[in-house]
Amino acid sequence: MIIFSLNTVLPHVVRTAKKAGEFIRSERLKFTPDKIEIKGLNDMVSYVDKGAEQMIVEELCEILPEVGFLVEEDSAKENKDYNWIVDPLDGTTNFIHGIPCYAVSIALEHKGEIILGVVYEVAKKECFSAYKGGGAFLNETPIRVSSNKNLSESLIGTGFPIYNFDRQENYINVLRELMQKTHGVRRIGAAAADLCYLAAGRLDAFYEYNLNPWDVAAGVLIIKEAGGTVCDFKGEQNWLFGKEIIATNGLVEKEFMQLVQKHFN
Repeated sequence: MIIFSLNTVLPHVVRTAKKAGEFIRSERLKFTPDKIEIKGLNDMVSYVDKGAEQMIVEELCEILPEVGFLVEEDSAKENKDYNWIVDPLDGTTNFIHGIPCYAVSIALEHKGEIILGVVYEVAKKECFSAYKGGGAFLNETPIRVSSNKNLSESLIGTGFPIYNFDRQENYINVLRELMQKTHGVRRIGAAAADLCYLAAGRLDAFYEYNLNPWDVAAGVLIIKEAGGTVCDFKGEQNWLFGKEIIATNGLVEKEFMQLVQKHFN
């Protein structure tokens, strides 16, 4: 049986995320395009992703040796009752092109429920963190979702589809309507950061599909602890493995969900 306290574990995870972030930041200064590898359509990776993941896995194994892993670059694989869900570099395309928004994302899952999350946005040195029941924080300062009640006053976050284009028309129809009915739409390029920006009140709602568990696990807990809501396009809770997500400040949830569902049925 694994016995630990989330509030005791969290500072160690924060230090791990920041350590990986420092490695990513230093490597960006000397990174060149010839170091890119292609995993699939519009899906790139580099030694930086792999090096950061190996560093994170080693650190997390020291923190809780009995815990399993679900990681993007496959440096560790073992499913247990407790599992770390890790994206060592969310926003790899931004990183490769020198666009300053990319993040380290680490979550702890227990039997399908996310109970701890840390997202470290490397360029701005912003560390978002939460554990179940403990509130959400940005660099140790408490954060809350926005108080906007209307979609017409909201700023929306999203990510463009880079594969699975069968749903592209549905996505574009949502985007078209949001362009006309909100303060605007932002495509930042790192879902983990998008979700944390929503938790901090910078965005009011977010939607995207084609996402993986490591893209959303930590950010979703941070949103929930900041007072926001999360579901899939059907309004259900299959957002972790269902590859689609709707997140809001809670106040615009009904209006936003109706708009998305109108086009995605």
